[in-house]
Amino acid sequence: MAKESQIAKSKKKPKYSTRIVRRCWRCGRRRGYMRAFNLCRICFRELANNAEIPGIRKSSW
Repeated sequence: MAKESQIAKSKKKPKYSTRIVRRCWRCGRRRGYMRAFNLCRICFRELANNAEIPGIRKSSW
């Protein structure tokens, strides 16, 4: 979990557009972020396994 100060800092508008830090809306993690879902890979997997993300299911072949 990210500290509240880190989350608050990332929500501020940066001086330069390349400094944007995208964070998971559930836990605040910045690494392993998936833009399409606004989630980190860990939260994405948890929600997908619980069928809480519509249209996503575990693949197998």
